[in-house]
Amino acid sequence: MRKPVIAGNWKMYKLLSEAVDTALALKPLVANANHCEVVIAPVFVHLKTVADRLEGSNIRVAAQDCSTEVKEGAHTGEVSAQMIEDVGASHVIIGHSERRQFYGETDESVNKKTKAALSFGLTAIVCVGEMLAERESGNAESVVKTQLVGATDGLTVSDMERIIIAYEPVWAIGTGKVATPEQAQEMHGFIRRTVSERHGKEIADATRILYGGSVKPDNIAGLMHQADIDGALVGGASLEAESFAQIVNFK
Repeated sequence: MRKPVIAGNWKMYKLLSEAVDTALALKPLVANANHCEVVIAPVFVHLKTVADRLEGSNIRVAAQDCSTEVKEGAHTGEVSAQMIEDVGASHVIIGHSERRQFYGETDESVNKKTKAALSFGLTAIVCVGEMLAERESGNAESVVKTQLVGATDGLTVSDMERIIIAYEPVWAIGTGKVATPEQAQEMHGFIRRTVSERHGKEIADATRILYGGSVKPDNIAGLMHQADIDGALVGGASLEAESFAQIVNFK
């Protein structure tokens, strides 16, 4: 049985005091959420403080990115997976569409970052998803498959057990648009079949696949009722404790 994951990506929002206040407000609201795993992803500079404040709770902390580099060295501006693990985070988001679209992330760099994250015991939330033009041209599945194959190339069975996949149709991120539950399920099913082809049915059946793209309290239930949707990667609606808690506590 795949345990759902509800992850909140705070992107480049919140000063430290705001991040702490939101995290502390969220704690009691999701304290009884035994049906799913809860993850929040503040910015790098807030990771340790937020992780410390949430110690002993059922909320895990994720970084929003990590370096491709495994060893420390002269890599100005980079933050390694080891450093992320060292400050108390357990997860890292890799290959988010904004990183791909605006910061030159490639399938190759996503693969390297995924391997780096896994080498230090982090759970990698690996993102894939198509642009609107790619969907309208009928290439959505081929784009997602290319990204997925590239991200997981060379990973072992034990590696795949620590991978969470997040499908985010780029056209639905921050736009207010959302894929219908049926559209999302169709792509999630395709992703699971692709994982099965490459890594075997047992791994595919165990892999959790999250939906990301304008997830809100009023659409989470419909998404979660789909057979291959195992949770959500939430953007804007995760910035307020109340709205994120409503998503976590979906019925």
